[in-house]
Amino acid sequence: MSYELIAVLMFSSMMLMLLTGQRVFAAIGGVAVIAALFMWGEGGSEMAFSAAMKLMKWYPLLTLPLFIFMGYMLSESGIAEDLYRMFHVWMGGLNGGLAIGTVGLMVMVSAMNGLSVAGMAIGATIALPELLRRGYDKVMVTGVIQAGSSLGILVPPSVVLVLYGMIARQPVGKLWLAGVFPGLLLAGLFIAYIVIRCRLQPQMGPSLSEEEREEITWAEKISLLRAGILPLLIFFSMTGLFLMGVTSLVESSAVGALAATIAAAIKGRLNFKLIHTTAEKTLTISCMFMWIILAALCFGAVFDGLGAVRAIEGLFVQDLGLSPWEILLLMQLTYIIMGMFLDDTAMLVIVAPLYVPLVKVLGFDLVWYGVLYTITCQIAYMTPPFGYNLFLMRAMAPPEVSLKDIYRSIWPFVMLMVFGLGLVTAFPQIALWLPELYYAR
Repeated sequence: MSYELIAVLMFSSMMLMLLTGQRVFAAIGGVAVIAALFMWGEGGSEMAFSAAMKLMKWYPLLTLPLFIFMGYMLSESGIAEDLYRMFHVWMGGLNGGLAIGTVGLMVMVSAMNGLSVAGMAIGATIALPELLRRGYDKVMVTGVIQAGSSLGILVPPSVVLVLYGMIARQPVGKLWLAGVFPGLLLAGLFIAYIVIRCRLQPQMGPSLSEEEREEITWAEKISLLRAGILPLLIFFSMTGLFLMGVTSLVESSAVGALAATIAAAIKGRLNFKLIHTTAEKTLTISCMFMWIILAALCFGAVFDGLGAVRAIEGLFVQDLGLSPWEILLLMQLTYIIMGMFLDDTAMLVIVAPLYVPLVKVLGFDLVWYGVLYTITCQIAYMTPPFGYNLFLMRAMAPPEVSLKDIYRSIWPFVMLMVFGLGLVTAFPQIALWLPELYYAR
């Protein structure tokens, strides 16, 4: 049996196992280990062991549980709810102002968490009921929350970019900085859409009534601004110290986790139940990610041993005669298609070991490609039939929001994300200017 046929069988077997509902790490790692034993005998079992040792020795992996702990500490302690109250008071006087405030909340939650799941949970439980109670169009605001929560995997400290950095062997600091302006660009596009839509159709996002606005004094408004001080201090203590060279990547994640715990204590909400819940959720998510990374490293090692990467390169470049940009477009399309069925981590560990070496051969910047991959994941998150965010929203939304409403809600934001992806693709400096400026110092 040829190595090419073995590679095809491995990939198809893995996809079949995923479609049957097997856990991602079991499907990927199991196929890799069986293929290694089949081809190289007992010596093939060393590949899984070697992958495990490589994972355990990768020092930046320590950031993963620390960032996850920080995000859950902030959300479980109610600090995110305080933030939404601040946005509610300051932005509520505008048509669509509460929806704009929700996008702002999502950006700040993303800057404190690095996962889209936390943003979705906060948006669906805190913002969505209030928006519906205020008479906002349920289709529009459902899309706002789904689109806003997807920023969590792009705005630093993005956990997805940490995983990409490990697989692509790229500095996580560069990847974080590269995600800043694209993340703000997408947030700006969402806000512009809300402003224009609510100006043309004011009933879609009514402003707070004059009576409600008069009830809120300037003293209360100024007082509520304090809700944003703690998150900003946490973000500065974590990212600011890292960018100034005071702390390393791992040290900055530890500072962030400690600062989030201190913030909960300052609010008077730090207790055993909060610590237990946060630690339990942190352990669950961290173990899931580590098993997936372990399986991905094993699968990538077997694929590389087969020469599958070189075979794909030969197929695209020599046999089909495609240009580098045409190959890049095809890779992005495959991510969107896979995203209809898989989450971002599964997509990354399945195809990144194949695509990253090819992107390097084609002459593209791997940091820039990491941002393209992440934006494509955001699009895939919201694309039917099985977009990850669609089902998260369905599970968390109130009964009056139907699955049909959720499907209808995402298309304007998907189009905005595609437009943003096109801008970052056409103008790579949107992503690369900040890391190049910082690392040139």
